[in-house]
Amino acid sequence: MDQLVLFAVSLLANSFSAFAGGGAGLLQLPLLIFLGLPFGIALATHKVASVALGVGATVRHLREGHLQRSFVVFILATGLPGVVLGASVILQVPGRVAEVALGVLTLGLGIYSYLRSDLGQEMALRNQSGAGLWIGGGGLFVIGALNGSLTSGTGLFVTLWLVRWFGADYKTAVAYTLVLVGMFWNGAGALTLGMLGDIRWDWLPALLAGSLLGGYLGAHLAIRQGNRWIKRVFEVVTVLVGIKLILG
Repeated sequence: MDQLVLFAVSLLANSFSAFAGGGAGLLQLPLLIFLGLPFGIALATHKVASVALGVGATVRHLREGHLQRSFVVFILATGLPGVVLGASVILQVPGRVAEVALGVLTLGLGIYSYLRSDLGQEMALRNQSGAGLWIGGGGLFVIGALNGSLTSGTGLFVTLWLVRWFGADYKTAVAYTLVLVGMFWNGAGALTLGMLGDIRWDWLPALLAGSLLGGYLGAHLAIRQGNRWIKRVFEVVTVLVGIKLILG
C-alpha cells in the first residue's frame, strides 16, 4: 500500500511540476516525512527521485528542439556549483527560517506573475552577453544553492528568472528548467546528499516510476497547451508552494 501511495503522489506531483516548471517537492517531500523518514533522508530520497522527472521531461522536450546548446552549458556552469554548495551545508544548518523566507519569496513570484499579464507570453530574448549575462549567471548560482539545500519550489525560481531576466517565454523556460534543473541540478544535489547522508533505497522504485511518467506527461501537456496555461498553472503552484513553506 505504501508503494502504491508513493507512486500515485509522485505521479501527481511531478506531472504538475513538469507542467509549471517546478514544485514537485510540494507533495512528494512532505509525504516522505509523513511516512516516517527524517528530513535529511527524505530530502536525499526525493532528490534522487526528482532526477527521473528530468529524464521524463527531457525525452519529451528534446523532440521539440527548443534548447540552445550554448545556453544549456551556461546554465549548468553557473548553477551546478551553487547546487553542490547548498547540498553540502543544508544537513548542518537548521532550515526553518530559510524555509519561511523562501516561502514568502515564492508566494511573491506567483503574485508578481499574476499581476504581469503579458509576462512570458512572447519570446523577447535579452541579457545574452556582457554584464547582463553574468548578472543572470549570478542569479542562477544563488538559485542553485537554494535548489541544493531546500527542495520545494526552487525550480519555479529558475523558470521565472529565465522569463524575467533573459526574456524567454514560459514554454521555453519550463523546458530549460525541467531538463537542466530536473536532471542535472537535482542529480548533483542527490549525489552530494547521498554521499553525506542516507537514502531510502527500497522506496525509490515507486518514486522513480511516478517521477519518470509524471515528467513526460507534464511536459507533453505543457507543449500542447502553450504559454497562457503554463503561466496560470505556474502561478497556482507558486502560491501553494509558498503557503506550504510558510506554514511548515
